[in-house]
Amino acid sequence: MPIKVGIVGYGTIGKRVADAVAMQKDMKLVGVTAHSYSFNTEVAKQKGYKIFTIGETDLKLNGINPDGGISNLLDEADIIVDATPKDTGRDNIEKLYKPKKMKAIVQGGEKHKTTGISFVAQCNYDEAINKDYVRIVSCNTTGLCRTLHAIDKAYGVQSVHATMIRRGADPGDIHHGPINAIVPVLEMPSHHGPDVQTVLHNVEIFTTALSVPSTLMHIHTVIADLKKRADVDDVVQVFKNAARVRVVRNAEHLRSTAEIIEFARDLGRLRGDMPEICVWQEAIGVTSNSHNKLLYMQAIHQESNVVPENVDCIRAMMGFKDAQKSIEMTNEVFGIK
Repeated sequence: MPIKVGIVGYGTIGKRVADAVAMQKDMKLVGVTAHSYSFNTEVAKQKGYKIFTIGETDLKLNGINPDGGISNLLDEADIIVDATPKDTGRDNIEKLYKPKKMKAIVQGGEKHKTTGISFVAQCNYDEAINKDYVRIVSCNTTGLCRTLHAIDKAYGVQSVHATMIRRGADPGDIHHGPINAIVPVLEMPSHHGPDVQTVLHNVEIFTTALSVPSTLMHIHTVIADLKKRADVDDVVQVFKNAARVRVVRNAEHLRSTAEIIEFARDLGRLRGDMPEICVWQEAIGVTSNSHNKLLYMQAIHQESNVVPENVDCIRAMMGFKDAQKSIEMTNEVFGIK
């Protein structure tokens, strides 16, 4: 029997998870929620997704007849992916999911303590098996965990210093983001380092962050002190072998976030998404004196890179124990090689 999945919160992440679930052979999308009419709900209607309401809505006034309320969605689903705004997922666990004994996944805007388990499929899949509540970490944390986990397995990581150069807003967001400024995060470390440690428990990491006037992707600059000597060619191969990491090159004219997104569009990716973490081959370096200090730069598509993690987390929480098989099944649907 397919896993019956409901999506609560049909925005940037929720609509992508809904499409991903609908394409999985072992899952069934029960429906999505809406609290007001928008182009998102219109698209959901055209795709044939069931739409369940949260509170009073204007759906009927705009030609959409809801399939019920959120309680009806919970009655039909085996598990919920909650992609609501920050703190709402935490409240929904207490008010909606626990009374119904409903398994639920929340997103990186929630605190780790909300679930006690934070998830990146390649790193700690087993921690989520058969659990009731799990948190998918943020896009930035997911990006750091994917590449650092691969490096840690190959060389061992003593410590990491990383800077997040964050997009100011998502492409469709008209409410946020600097227009003519670079805005530093005035806390040390930024929250990303402690968040990485909720997944990679033994990695010492210190992070800083700033926001820039861009909407396409984040960029990370990473400096890792390694336990073993490394050379650039070997590191390139480590990244090429890592799940959901793509090595991009100047030779391909992939020199910027704009060109990476254009590349994703040309690949025919749904919405032009790039769920892989893109590491620039020419921006990988190893210090010449000790060969124990690694430097690299990577790009993170904030709208899509956590979506495969949500799909794998569904399987883990429903008792599917083969992490590698789950990752392969998910990647096939996304076209990730």
